[in-house]
Amino acid sequence: MINELLKYNEQFVANNSYEKYITNKYPDKKLAIVACMDTRLTELLPASLGLKNGDAKIIKNAGGVITHPFGSVMRSLLVAIYELGVKEIMIVGHSDCGVQHMDSEMMLKHMIERGVSQDHIDMMEYCDINLREWLSGFDCVEQAVRQSVHIVKHHPLIPNDITVRGFLMDSTTGKFTEYEGCE
Repeated sequence: MINELLKYNEQFVANNSYEKYITNKYPDKKLAIVACMDTRLTELLPASLGLKNGDAKIIKNAGGVITHPFGSVMRSLLVAIYELGVKEIMIVGHSDCGVQHMDSEMMLKHMIERGVSQDHIDMMEYCDINLREWLSGFDCVEQAVRQSVHIVKHHPLIPNDITVRGFLMDSTTGKFTEYEGCE
């Protein structure tokens, strides 16, 4: 599959198809969005908000959640704010999320079935990494969004003038619903 994509890329560049996407690194709308990596949202999320290339920083991960106040998502948000001029942040959960009800025990089982040794799993736990917690999903999308909004709003390195709001997106229609008092 990767070779097919690279072949397409050669034609894309040769035909100057990239020209309509040219922009700079600064988000025109001064907006960052934290959202799920779900494939249904790849085009639907920006289309449903009327965003074009260059409008926003979109940070995607499994579940669209901030799992740690000093992890890569928060680091990306800090870069977006202090280096790229972001003023507003949207935390976006979505319907029918694959991370909802994700079972860490089942994932660990799949790892072993795919050849990850029990010794490696044990070593991670010996290093004080709680794999069951780290690999677990969430039960309630709304609560996951609320928790992420709370982490950002109360982060010691986020300035008070940054707007942070939480939303649920319908993964079929693209309809956004804001969580009132999402904190």
